[in-house]
Amino acid sequence: MAEKTIELTVNGSSMVIQIEEHRTLLYLIREVLGLTGTKEGCGEGDCGACSVLLDGELVNSCLVLAIQADGKEILTIEGVGTEDNLHPIQQAFIDVGAIQCGYCTPGMVLATKALLDKVPNPCEEEIRRGLSGNLCRCTGYQKIVDAVKKVASA
Repeated sequence: MAEKTIELTVNGSSMVIQIEEHRTLLYLIREVLGLTGTKEGCGEGDCGACSVLLDGELVNSCLVLAIQADGKEILTIEGVGTEDNLHPIQQAFIDVGAIQCGYCTPGMVLATKALLDKVPNPCEEEIRRGLSGNLCRCTGYQKIVDAVKKVASA
């Protein structure tokens, strides 16, 4: 397989990487960089478990080729907060019990960040629309919506 050299910034760190042209951004994040907070769920762009921000836009990393990230900035869940200093979105998810199994949580947090970066004080309909590309099988969504409302009103 043909390889290509790409330059990108991941969670604030600039890097140059050699990668096979057919590899996805999800593969690059998990397998090459070892950032396992980004999950593979469906592999078809339906579940949102692999969501990351690519130049500030929410994308399903399973649908983006790694070479498409050349020259771009990527934010994964590992770049949102730290164990000692959680991002307010992460703290709101914990505070309202919006985390159960946790598989969808990284994608939900990034979807929330993308939404709040564009619409700082969204109504419930905007919240539900902003999260609509992310599936959760555990929470029933209301607690996730409540977490977004909590952080938006802070």
